Amino acid sequence: MLVTLDAPYVDTSAADLSLALGDGERPALHVLDLDLPAGIRLRLRLLGASHQVVLRAAGTELTETVACLPGRPPELPATRLDEANGYRFTATVLRPAGAELSTRVATLRAELAGDPYALVGVFPGDADAVTALAVRTDPPDGAVGWRTWHAYPQTNELVLTETVVSL
Repeated sequence: MLVTLDAPYVDTSAADLSLALGDGERPALHVLDLDLPAGIRLRLRLLGASHQVVLRAAGTELTETVACLPGRPPELPATRLDEANGYRFTATVLRPAGAELSTRVATLRAELAGDPYALVGVFPGDADAVTALAVRTDPPDGAVGWRTWHAYPQTNELVLTETVVSL
């Protein structure tokens, strides 16, 4: 689902992002609720300061926030593992050359616009100012996963994250 957001984004670069687990739901600009097989419920949330995913499944409740978080120093780890909760997170920051950021964002928008398991938010002022979330349709057995993209045209950065949670 492709949505145009009516709010400027709060975060301004990859260096402003933090990862938080277990936070409460923050005010969202747009929300997509998904019911997956095996009683898995996901809530994809676009924030003015990036994204939040809420997972509820039998015996598991998890909230992942990747955003500019007031009162918290910015720190986006390349990897975070929480074996007790079956949580695996990875993040990569790309700095594409030339017009490659625009090309990547256009491709992403085209691929995810009609995907019922994806949410793409375009911020006003620049078609490349995008936050996107997509549920993985091919996670390992007994797991659920999602990917996100955060594009910052003003700093020519693209932040890619991937999360897998074993249930």
